[in-house]
Amino acid sequence: MILTDTHTHLYSEEFDQDRTEMIQRAIGVGVSRFFVPSIDSNYTQKMYDLEAQFPENIHLMMGLHPTYVKENYLEELAHVETELDKKKFYAVGEIGIDLFWDKSFLKQQQHAFQHQIQLAKKYKLAINIHCRDAFDEVFEVLDSEKALDLFGIFHCFTGDFGQAKRAIDLNMRLGIGGVATFKNGKIDQFLNEIDLKHIVLETDSPYLAPVPFRGKRNESSYTKLVAERLSQIYQLPIEEIARITTENSKAIFGI
Repeated sequence: MILTDTHTHLYSEEFDQDRTEMIQRAIGVGVSRFFVPSIDSNYTQKMYDLEAQFPENIHLMMGLHPTYVKENYLEELAHVETELDKKKFYAVGEIGIDLFWDKSFLKQQQHAFQHQIQLAKKYKLAINIHCRDAFDEVFEVLDSEKALDLFGIFHCFTGDFGQAKRAIDLNMRLGIGGVATFKNGKIDQFLNEIDLKHIVLETDSPYLAPVPFRGKRNESSYTKLVAERLSQIYQLPIEEIARITTENSKAIFGI
């Protein structure tokens, strides 16, 4: 059984004491494919070091995270473009709009999101979308860039059924993680109405740990707990959940 964690911040300081052991723990339970999003230039070298350590397992994205869009965001976007031109990545991400923490950089976030979508098209890559308190704003940009060559993942999807269908219509898979195990997560109430071909698994580790670890540090081995929850929701064996969601991830990332 091969499980794929399509979104994990393996370079996070939260893992500084046991990073290698944590990755090996995940591989031990069948999570052998890790897709690592970028947040800003400060973490680029750590990402490259991880890829060098686990070249068969770790696959990188490049992008500027919306909450890291600040006064220097044009310099950060230039860094993203330089790196994309230099080596192979598997998506542009994570990119998007986040209005939960700070609304003062909305215009810059919109510009950064649109620019990075255009980079994804240029390099024929998927996008990995971060959206928090910003569904209308994210969809506005996606609609303006809608095209056959625009595709990717709506990471950590927490919207309603209508928003899920709208995302799917825009060639996005839904990234499902720990929220599907929460009592108040809500997405488990309609997930079985969405064909599994539109779903990929993720942890967003070290954040959003699934039950029974909610509130604690998340890690990639917990992808299996998300798969077990989807096994209940879809009434399918976990091996089938793993197979389909991994095939979906291959279709998006090309590996």
